[in-house]
Amino acid sequence: MSGDGRESEGGEEEVRGARRIPGPRGAADDLDLESVPLPPLPPPGPAAPAGSVPEQSAPEQPPEPPEQSVPEPPEAPEALMTSVPDLPHRVLKALLGAWALSACSAEETAAVEEHLTVCAPCADEALRLRDAVGLLHTDASLDLDPTLRSRVMDGCLGRRPARIPVPEWAAPYDAETARLDALLRDIGDSEWHAPVRLRWFEEEREVSRRTTVAGVIGHLTAVDGLLSAALGLDDPLGGGETSLDPTERTERYWSSTHRPPTRAVREPWRAQSHELIRTASFAGRNVAEASVSYGAFAVPLQDALLDRAFECWVHGGDIADAVDYPYEAPSAAHLHRMIDLAARLLPAALAGRRRSGLAGPAKDLVTAGAPGRSVHLEIEGHGGGDWYIALDSPAAVGSPERAVAQVALDGVEFCRLAAGHISPVEAAAGQEGDREAIRDVLFATASLSRL
Repeated sequence: MSGDGRESEGGEEEVRGARRIPGPRGAADDLDLESVPLPPLPPPGPAAPAGSVPEQSAPEQPPEPPEQSVPEPPEAPEALMTSVPDLPHRVLKALLGAWALSACSAEETAAVEEHLTVCAPCADEALRLRDAVGLLHTDASLDLDPTLRSRVMDGCLGRRPARIPVPEWAAPYDAETARLDALLRDIGDSEWHAPVRLRWFEEEREVSRRTTVAGVIGHLTAVDGLLSAALGLDDPLGGGETSLDPTERTERYWSSTHRPPTRAVREPWRAQSHELIRTASFAGRNVAEASVSYGAFAVPLQDALLDRAFECWVHGGDIADAVDYPYEAPSAAHLHRMIDLAARLLPAALAGRRRSGLAGPAKDLVTAGAPGRSVHLEIEGHGGGDWYIALDSPAAVGSPERAVAQVALDGVEFCRLAAGHISPVEAAAGQEGDREAIRDVLFATASLSRL
């Protein structure tokens, strides 16, 4: 290596004539003119006398060849030869990366591919580089698998079990709050003010309310406060008499915010969700049956946490739609539990609609715990299964033997219906049997939705 960074003369002779992969084009001042090959000059002729200008004459016509002779084709110039260049091994090895990216010239490509047939180490390296290039052009989604967190946690806990594990009935809420928090971490400051339309059903009509991304998180914080109160934790709405109705709590939270909420709402919501999971985990088994009041009705804590997981997923999808963010459905096991909760709430919802004159009359009352007239709810796909919904009394038991109708829905579509995001008329994929019973079940499912 010489002092100016160039290789010695012998090394230059070894790679002379090898073509290089062009680098970034430099400025004109950076061009090394000495390294640019010049075209060959014609041999010098006799000098013209000073002051004289040679006369222009017509070029002499060459003699015509004999009729029988065929002229030989002219020799191709050296620059136009297409033979494979003979390059040293280290030059060919240096070209493997460019060859894998299809960035070599035709001559370099031919030389590299001929070399790969006789050099096993370079052939192995070329195969690895081609595989790496394939990873750069994947069509798969770059978003994390929604089951990744649970799989990582299961792997960690399998090696070192937690001293106080999260209860199985709290796992969906834990997973959905973590997924929503990951979405909120990704969005910019301006997207917290993106408009979001919350939708639900009241009686038989769709209603909606416009808010922002920050407003949705405030809504989740306010309603999660019902679970905080049941566990003896601080209510995010403050002390004093606080309404137990989720809609009234949300309106109070929104009205108490004197300026448009920003990303500052995320930390209190996330801290509250962590505290709920921690408290439920340390409280022991009996806390699962603790009653959580929603004003008009009450449910056990384990069902309340499952309901909050469902709301977290649904409103996470609302936020994702507003900011154009991909958002997957929950894992199959968690979605199955959410569907099961909705199916268990349907008999009471049907009875409430019947008292309001919105559902057909009871046709076959039975004693509590006895099999009653039922609709077979078949949920297909993700988180699917079979449920039998008692029609005439919430105290009756759904029974396959007394099924009068069957309705089939996709699992995610059923949840969207229960969230009030699609109409009951367009929800069912397949229907068979008593049409009135099917209609009552579909509208009762939509009536489970709320702000």
